[in-house]
Amino acid sequence: DKQLACCLIQSEEGQRYLKAMRAAANFAFVNRSLMAMSCRKAFEKVFGRTAEAMDMRTVYDVSHNIAKEETHTVQGKDMRLLVHRKGATRAFGPGHPDVPPKYSEVGQPVLVGGSMGTCSYVLCGTQRAMELSFGSTCHGAGRGMSR
Repeated sequence: DKQLACCLIQSEEGQRYLKAMRAAANFAFVNRSLMAMSCRKAFEKVFGRTAEAMDMRTVYDVSHNIAKEETHTVQGKDMRLLVHRKGATRAFGPGHPDVPPKYSEVGQPVLVGGSMGTCSYVLCGTQRAMELSFGSTCHGAGRGMSR
């Protein structure tokens, strides 16, 4: 597939890619934070109450389309891997140490956004997902055609 490329992650190109991806993830986090702040300010203006009084807070935030170093079981052995979730996000199962404590019993929350013509879903990670996909799932509405 000519849209896919690869390089050794320890190479100069691989390290440049990781740095650029992490910078993009930081930008995306700040962008989401600023959009949330703008929404809170608009609600405050319209309703004449503070965002805190209306309990307007971020419930959950997770990155997608990102590579992360993680430990997974491969052929019965724990291995440190760089898992690149392109078009996907994490969905770790119950009890996983990287799942926030408040979600530990049920698994990592996953919000799958729909579109004007499709439903949205609220899911949670499972042990089966850990076994089949390194704890990964789709992250939302896809596109009809490739980029």
